[in-house]
Amino acid sequence: MAITDKEIIEIGKRVIRIEKESLGALEQRIGKDFARAVKLILDCEGRVIVTGMGKSGAIGRKISSTLASTGTTSAFLHPAEGVHGDLGMVHRDDVIIAISKSGETAELINLLPSFRRLDVPVIAMTANKNSTLAHYARVWLDISVKEEACPNDLAPTASTTVTLALGDALAIALLEARGFSTEDFALLHPGGTLGKKLLMRVSDLMEKDERLPFCFLEDVMQKAIMEMAHKRGICPVVDYQMHLKGVITTGDLNRLIEKTEQIFHIPVTEVMNKNPKYIYQDDLATIAYKEMEKFRIIAMPVLDHRDKLVGVIHLHDLMQEGITA
Repeated sequence: MAITDKEIIEIGKRVIRIEKESLGALEQRIGKDFARAVKLILDCEGRVIVTGMGKSGAIGRKISSTLASTGTTSAFLHPAEGVHGDLGMVHRDDVIIAISKSGETAELINLLPSFRRLDVPVIAMTANKNSTLAHYARVWLDISVKEEACPNDLAPTASTTVTLALGDALAIALLEARGFSTEDFALLHPGGTLGKKLLMRVSDLMEKDERLPFCFLEDVMQKAIMEMAHKRGICPVVDYQMHLKGVITTGDLNRLIEKTEQIFHIPVTEVMNKNPKYIYQDDLATIAYKEMEKFRIIAMPVLDHRDKLVGVIHLHDLMQEGITA
């Protein structure tokens, strides 16, 4: 049977509408049971073990992953594998999140006696308040939906969306309750651009030691020009204790050349910017990027905790490492 573009578009809109309305209904149901679930996990001295079969299991794996990445130690238990030995991963100080739309999934129900023997509290995510799972659980979280997006009301669609959103809500509530910081998040995500953005410090990327350009207050522009030519276009000016007193950039040099050709013997103090922007070596690289973008500069002097010049950070190097705001 042929289907028109208009019909395809309407199907897509209908699915999104049904799932959006299901999420709206879920929002209205967030209440004391949700708070009880969060506090139960906060009081947990072990891990959050998430379990579910089929599509519920797929959503459960994602919930477990989100919990783990936001500061709540978590693992996924496949119910069918659980009754064949994997129950050994469950300890008495853990909390279980059990997911089943019907609340009667056989493989999951078979685990309940073991949970009882271990005295492990269960948070049930189910659409059936009168189900075996809901009756057993310490806390019941309602994942019911008015209808699935599937026209036959068979394939889990709106209900899995609701479950996923509920898992995200738990994870973020726990994150905020624990005061989980950007730095904490970075420590759990050290790889890739995200880790670089959150963990990398200015000291990791700055030019330093023999590559560090600088001249002293007593120097003339010939010295500054040599430093800029060999060391990437910026020359901080310091006193003999290496305290920053000013900065000369290629822009300053260009403006000077427009005024006079006799520039070599001009004191650097007559050309330098006496109020330069700078950053500290322990600051996050993202802060350096934001500062350079804000003030439209391509390099900044870097100071240590004693306010002494130790480096220069370049915008190009930040961008090459994937560091952006």
